[in-house]
Parts: sequence; C-alpha cells; structure tokens
Amino acid sequence: MTALLRYQAALLLRSQRWLPPVILYATFLAIGVQSGQPILDSLGYSAAALLPVAAWLVRICATNEPPAARSCTGAAAGPGRAHLACVLVALAAATLLGTAATLFVTVISDWTSTDHQTRIAALPAGIAGLLATLACALLGTAVGALTNWPLLRSPGRAVPALLLGALLALVVSGSPAHAAITALVEGSQRATIPVPVLSLAAALLTAAAIALACALTTRRSA
Repeated sequence: MTALLRYQAALLLRSQRWLPPVILYATFLAIGVQSGQPILDSLGYSAAALLPVAAWLVRICATNEPPAARSCTGAAAGPGRAHLACVLVALAAATLLGTAATLFVTVISDWTSTDHQTRIAALPAGIAGLLATLACALLGTAVGALTNWPLLRSPGRAVPALLLGALLALVVSGSPAHAAITALVEGSQRATIPVPVLSLAAALLTAAAIALACALTTRRSA
C-alpha cells in the first residue's frame, strides 16, 4: 500500500493538476480572510473553502491515470486498493493544505470575539479551527469519492454532481461540515471556543463513502 501511495502522490505532483484548486483556495483566503479579523470567524471561512477543494483533489487523483494505465495498476495491486490510494492521497493533500491555512489564519487574525471586545485564546481556537478544517476535508473527500469514477464516469454528470454535493455538504443543517463551521461562527459571537465533535461523524461518513467507491471499483473491474 505504501508503494501505491507514493505512486499516486508522485502522479499528483508531476501532473501539476493540483495547481488550480490550490490557487483557488489561496484566492478564497486572500479575499475572505484579512489580518485583524476575529479568529474564529476567519477559521470558519477557511475551513468552509477547503471542502470543494478537497472534492476537486479527489477528482484529480481519480482521473490522473488513463484507463489503460489504471487497469494495469488495478491488475497489479487490486482495483480496490489502487482506488483507495487515489482517495487517500487526495485526502492527505487537502488536510495538509487546510492545516497550513489554519496556522496562517490563526497567526494573522485578531484573537477576539466578533465584536472585538472579548479576548480568545489562540491555541484552543486554532485547535477548534483545525478540527473544523479536518471535518471539511473529510466531507469534501466523501463528496469526491461519491461523484467520480467508478460511480459516475461521465464528466458531464460527475462535475455538476461534485459541485452540488459540495454545496449541500456546506449548507445542509445535518452536515458535520455545516455544524463545525456554524459552531465556530456562533462561538465567535459568544466568545466561546467550540469543540467540533462532529468531526468523528465526518470521518465515519467518509470511510463509508470510500468503502463504497472501492467496492464498486472492484466489481466494475472484475
């Protein structure tokens, strides 16, 4: 499995297809996060912006190989394991990107509540932001796993489904990502640091989505 992960990571880096989502994420942060803004609000914004980027990274990793090369990789290592490596590399890339953004936002933000009247401890706030970022990276990965090959093969269906799935994951009240972001915003208003416990739910949903995608990969490659 380690060799597969290294192979998929090398494919991602060499393809340079990661540049558009990373640039898009950096643009979101440059527009929406300014120095001196309340820390929890800024962390919520940076976490939310990561979700569609994570889904996009899954699509990049899942479609990096031509069909013939993907078949060879699947024959050598097993189609399910090969697809799992694609998704895990995308999740790792999104998590790394989100962690860097969380650290940056924590440093430049004003460590106060929304009204700038109550001081908020930077380290606990940063940890809460990191958990929310992880929830969004996980949910974005789940969306990407469910809206790309092998479930949806046509780009004409996969791309709109990915965009719609990312939007719903951010706005639907039952979504762990929505709950984590809302907790940060409300915590900023109340000058309290939330604990996004629903990150665990995001992990379970992502594991189920990845398992389904890998199982279908094995069946459709048989």
